[in-house]
Amino acid sequence: MISDFVRGFGYLFRGLALVRRPGLRRFVVVPLLVNVLLFGVGVGYLVHEFSLWMERLTGWLPDWLDWLTWMLWPLFALTVLVVVFYTFSILANLIAAPFNSVLAARAESLLRGEAPRGSDASLLSEALRTIGSELRKLGYLLLWAIPLLILFIIPGVNLLAPLAWGLFGMWMLALEYADYPMGNHGLFFPQVRARVRQRRWLALGLGAGILLLSMIPLLNFLAMPVGVCAATALWVDHFSSLEAPEA
Repeated sequence: MISDFVRGFGYLFRGLALVRRPGLRRFVVVPLLVNVLLFGVGVGYLVHEFSLWMERLTGWLPDWLDWLTWMLWPLFALTVLVVVFYTFSILANLIAAPFNSVLAARAESLLRGEAPRGSDASLLSEALRTIGSELRKLGYLLLWAIPLLILFIIPGVNLLAPLAWGLFGMWMLALEYADYPMGNHGLFFPQVRARVRQRRWLALGLGAGILLLSMIPLLNFLAMPVGVCAATALWVDHFSSLEAPEA
């Protein structure tokens, strides 16, 4: 269990090495730009709206409560981290899904030492179906997120809620990125879940690595392409040889 987790975490470094390979660099550009653009626009919009709200609040508060505004800024920073990580990450993955599928296909060809399959344009056309897969993953996320959020308001149980959210985040990231190489081989999201469950701790290790990278400023912009390459390497080494139920 622990050895599988550590091994899965180590694939983060495989992904970091792969995105620097000359044959893959150009496929990293679009997901990277999507991340940077959405992050910049999202944070800029939130900062602007919060500044306006703070100005109105300052006008309402008496002078002796000015200290309250300084307390709200750290809370706002924490809120931005949560909103950006969950909301903008989902949106970025939805937009970049076809490009991520092409990146996974090229990374797999490189790892297997095979000639690239099809042209970039043909692969991108085939990968447009991944948008539907992203919507299914979003539905799966919402299905589990609601009961997990309820844990935070149950006395006693809420002490375990952050741990539950952390594990769920690792699991979702593992599914998110494993879906790209597996989807290229005709596996649908229920089949991806079934196959990944067979090596659950290996997948959780990968998810933990991507989650950690996502929390490091500036490096978090690389989390998407690195996650795709890391999951593709994990597919080639482990998951492709597994047989899983259809759902």
